[in-house]
Amino acid sequence: MQSSTIDVVLGPLYWFLELWSALLFAVARVTGLELLQYSFMHRAILVGLCIGVMAPLIGTFLVHRQLALIGDALAHTAFAGVAVGLFLNAVLELGVSPYLTAVVVAVIAALFIELISEATDAYNDVSMAIVLSTGFALGTTLISINAGGLAVGVNQYLFGNLSTVSAENAAILLVLFGNIVATVALTRNQLLYVTFDETAAEVSGLSVSWYNRVMVMLTALVVVGAMQIMGVILVAAMLVVPVAGATQVSRSFSESILVSVVLAELSVLLGIGVAYYGQATAGGVIVLVAVGLYVLAVVFGKVQTRLGEDSTPELDAIDATDAEARGD
Repeated sequence: MQSSTIDVVLGPLYWFLELWSALLFAVARVTGLELLQYSFMHRAILVGLCIGVMAPLIGTFLVHRQLALIGDALAHTAFAGVAVGLFLNAVLELGVSPYLTAVVVAVIAALFIELISEATDAYNDVSMAIVLSTGFALGTTLISINAGGLAVGVNQYLFGNLSTVSAENAAILLVLFGNIVATVALTRNQLLYVTFDETAAEVSGLSVSWYNRVMVMLTALVVVGAMQIMGVILVAAMLVVPVAGATQVSRSFSESILVSVVLAELSVLLGIGVAYYGQATAGGVIVLVAVGLYVLAVVFGKVQTRLGEDSTPELDAIDATDAEARGD
């Protein structure tokens, strides 16, 4: 009953997925690309494209706030959410998607990170460590119980799997993607203010604690969405690595977001292609490609800086030239 209700709610998105699949089938006929001849790859590519936008979009704020490790904490609690969903399906036969329970648990965990920091005056890394260990402990405990075969197929949640991206999970990801992009678009200025000067933002009347909670909840949604193909272990990399690369070559915050999205999209598309033809784990290949692009961005940034320094004459040289021109 609950599954049919979810299907009705996600109906328009299923229709969109069919159109997307038809488009990629047409591209496959024209190009002859083998990976575009399968519906599961169509869904995996769409999920990857969405991750390539929303992960660096949120990750840019996190990196500048020195909260890069929050992705790891929420990924482990999202794994606990998956375990809760599998457990409920096995014991109560609810038929609920584990990714939906992962969303709920990850958002609750994100709020707990903020609440622990506010209530105990603990540093963010302390609250993140507490939530990370608690979440992973809960997940492993439920998996070890093995009720109804919970341990079966758990690797797909740890390492990600292109072939297990179902139409329902892809539709859920599209809902998360829409909410994340819309929220950032509406609150960008406030989030930017809180990110770079929290004290001034509070003095100006902004509710800093509220926007902090918004940020961690958005991070939780990104983590759950990216977990489908990245897995719990590697999901945090997409929040950090493309952003770190973008900061090497960007001159403004907005430019950093754009460049990080480009780097993330390249990482996802190249990673999925290499993983498919090389029969490797997609999450690992995507991260390796992202790290490779980061190295290239660092080199390019260093060369760009060096060329800028070489093109700028030194003040001593200017003074000497002026002196010669005056005949001194």
